[in-house]
Amino acid sequence: MTERPHRPALFAGHEFSAFEGAADPAVRTQVAHESARQLLARVRGADDQTRERAVRFADDNGIDALAELWSVASPHTLPGALWRVYLIRDLIRGQGEHMARVFESGVRSSSTADPVIAGAPVPTSAAEVRELADNILNGIYAGDLADAFDRAAAFCRLAAHGGVEQAGAVEGHDAEQAALLTMQAGRLSVMGSELTVCARMWRAGNLT
Repeated sequence: MTERPHRPALFAGHEFSAFEGAADPAVRTQVAHESARQLLARVRGADDQTRERAVRFADDNGIDALAELWSVASPHTLPGALWRVYLIRDLIRGQGEHMARVFESGVRSSSTADPVIAGAPVPTSAAEVRELADNILNGIYAGDLADAFDRAAAFCRLAAHGGVEQAGAVEGHDAEQAALLTMQAGRLSVMGSELTVCARMWRAGNLT
């Protein structure tokens, strides 16, 4: 008999089971919303160890475990917003040196309040930008959710701006790299806009 796969303890087993058995998109969306609400309920106000497990969930279980639950959700929903913050953290952990460079470039040329909102030092090392990602995600469980979304959005905008600058710098001799930088910057910019909307919706009490 095949052994049933282990389910992460931060999520109830029925959440994954319901998702796996659901062909109906409406059911999958409902499960995404329910799991996001229940995760917040379990972790917010919990002890430091539980919050740390939530922050490092993707490290221990893989980002695909969260994609399975939340990537189907609309961007302007609670599961959609949580998915984007975890996705940003996963990107930073996987490309720490690169993300530190584009973030620092964006900070140095920014004329907005985003560097203050994001809250990372300049110069920025890979370790510091990874710590920033952890702090943002920890803020979801230990602080104000809207503030955490705003910090993530500010990071995205700064990294996107820095990525565009770096694309311009290499375009003349490495068109392929310039295209990749531009594509990533575009995606980060979109996520930044989406998370800003989510922060506003949370403050208004209608992010579900």
